[in-house]
Amino acid sequence: MSNSDLASRVPLRLPSASATFAIAIAGYLGVNLSPYMIGALQSALGADVLTASWIVTGALLATAIVGLAIAPLCAGPRRRLLARAGLALGVVGFGAAALLPLPGVVVGGLLLGGAGAGGAVAAAGAALAAFRNPDRVAGFNGLANRGIITVVLAVLPVIGLAPLEVFGALALFSLIGLLLSAWLPAAPVHGPQAGAAVAEAVPVEIPPTGHVRQIPVRSAATTRAVTIAGFTLLVTFALWAASEDSLWAMAGVMGTEQAGLTPEGLGIALSGATAGGLLGSLVLTIVGERLGRAAPLGILLVAGGALKIVEGFAADPTTFIVIFVAWNTIYALAFMYFVSTSAALDADGRWSGPLLAVYLVGSSLTPVIGAALVEVLGFQGFAIALGVASFVLAVPTVAVARLSTRLQREERAATSTTTEEVPA
Repeated sequence: MSNSDLASRVPLRLPSASATFAIAIAGYLGVNLSPYMIGALQSALGADVLTASWIVTGALLATAIVGLAIAPLCAGPRRRLLARAGLALGVVGFGAAALLPLPGVVVGGLLLGGAGAGGAVAAAGAALAAFRNPDRVAGFNGLANRGIITVVLAVLPVIGLAPLEVFGALALFSLIGLLLSAWLPAAPVHGPQAGAAVAEAVPVEIPPTGHVRQIPVRSAATTRAVTIAGFTLLVTFALWAASEDSLWAMAGVMGTEQAGLTPEGLGIALSGATAGGLLGSLVLTIVGERLGRAAPLGILLVAGGALKIVEGFAADPTTFIVIFVAWNTIYALAFMYFVSTSAALDADGRWSGPLLAVYLVGSSLTPVIGAALVEVLGFQGFAIALGVASFVLAVPTVAVARLSTRLQREERAATSTTTEEVPA
């Protein structure tokens, strides 16, 4: 059981922040580039859209499965090793797919690179919990992710969308993460037997008074409560992410058939949604933890659910675009609050590590899920179902967020008041 608390968290510094954010971007880049990857696969293999889509889905599922499998290990001393191994696989796999456009090499390279990205996702997710003020850190991570992804999505079509450019970009970001991995925050070490390793994860200052802060240990009851809350958060987040990404996946079809959205209008909607995500990230970096997590998450999930329902009844392009951008802004902000909630539960990243991988499980399957729901329920029924899902999921989410906020406040108070005499 973890004895993590605020005393084992480190301040946000440029080297550690750059490493964590860069590795997270490398792990998630495949999700953002999936439309370009499908096109590159068609170009390289002459595959049809369905075949190319399934190959990309396989790579994303490999990322999710590997990320979930190794997330517990990333909460321990092997975090950097696992990150480096995953990033190295990304460089080799994506690099091979970029440089050797042979069917076997391309498919194998993408699956290998996708599996490697799982190591990056789990390690970066766990490392997010190492910092103080999880809310502000989640905001900065979202800001870096959205900002860089926006640039990449804009630049790649200008350079080219052939396998060399698309898969090469994935390999390049894996290489950047690998070079920065030395600054990835290590997992905290607890107990007197930790010895010198504590100095790396928990800088301890001995003031002139001869006292140091004693790291408080969580009770068994608290640890059980955190474990239950952590698993609840993972399940809730997976279901919420699937409902959110189903709307994203169906946005083009829904906007075109229901609201008469043109391809140009869809481009405006998607770019506006990205800008909304940047705005949401900026808001969280400014607000930090001042509003807590329970109230913001509850409000965001209810508001997001309402907007999804309204989107199902939008009958003209302008209304559809405005609602879509507003919904995605709320979605991005809620996503970051989920991340900060998981990070606050445990400083070793026991929950924030698998959280990012859990998202990919639902995300990789949402085109199929969304299409099936639309076929059965129609656009309006589809939107209502997604909205109701948000309302229902808000209940357990708020409960977990309230616990994470309370624990962080208690740990801060314990850290500031508990002292231990240092032997002469």
